[in-house]
Amino acid sequence: MSKIAEVKSMVEAGKAKLVPGLVQEALDSGDKAQDILDAMIESMGVVGDKFSAGDIFVPEMLMAAKAMSKGVEVLKPQLAGDTSTSLGGCVIGTVAGDLHDIGKNLVAMMLESVGFDVIDLGVDVPAEKFVQAAKDNPNVKIVACSGLLTTTMPAVKETVATVKASGLDVKVIVGGAPVTQAMADEFGADGYAPDAGGAATKAKELIGA
Repeated sequence: MSKIAEVKSMVEAGKAKLVPGLVQEALDSGDKAQDILDAMIESMGVVGDKFSAGDIFVPEMLMAAKAMSKGVEVLKPQLAGDTSTSLGGCVIGTVAGDLHDIGKNLVAMMLESVGFDVIDLGVDVPAEKFVQAAKDNPNVKIVACSGLLTTTMPAVKETVATVKASGLDVKVIVGGAPVTQAMADEFGADGYAPDAGGAATKAKELIGA
C-alpha cells in the first residue's frame, strides 16, 4: 500500500495520532504535499458520503475531521511553500438561531487547506456580523453561511440579502443539510455546495482560482 493510500485509510478511520507520522513519511518518500492533501480531502468526501447514508455518525465524522486537521498541520509549511499567495479571506459562520458547527468546521478546515485565510465567526451569527467581519478584513473574497435547520432557512436568506446589500465585493456561498441549489438560487447566493470538499472547490471557482 502506498503511503498516500495509508494516509487516506487512516483519515477515514479517524486515527488522529497516526496520521501526522504517515503524512511526514509520505512527504519523505517524495509524495507532493498537494497530492497528500487531495487524498485527505477525498477521504473526507467518503466520510461525508457515509455520514449522509447513515453508515457512520457524528463522532466518527468528527474523529476523521480531527485526523485530517492533524495531517494538514504537517502539510501547512509545505503548502505555504507551494502557494505562497493566499487565495484571500473567507468569512464563515452558522446563521442566527442555529447552533450547529460540525459541518461548518469541516468546511472551514477544507477552505483553509486549499489556501483561504478563514475567519470563523462561530454559531448563531447575525447577518450584520458577517458584513462587519468582511469589512474588517479587506482581503475577504468569500462569505460562507451555514444553516442546518429548516427553521433557520429565513436567516440564511436574510444573511445573503444583507451581504449583497452591503456593497461589498465578495461572493456568498451557502450550505447545510436542508439547503439545495434551487434554494441558493432563490436566496441570491453566488454558490452552493452539498459538502465540505465541494465547498472548497466552489469557493476557488468563484474567485477564479
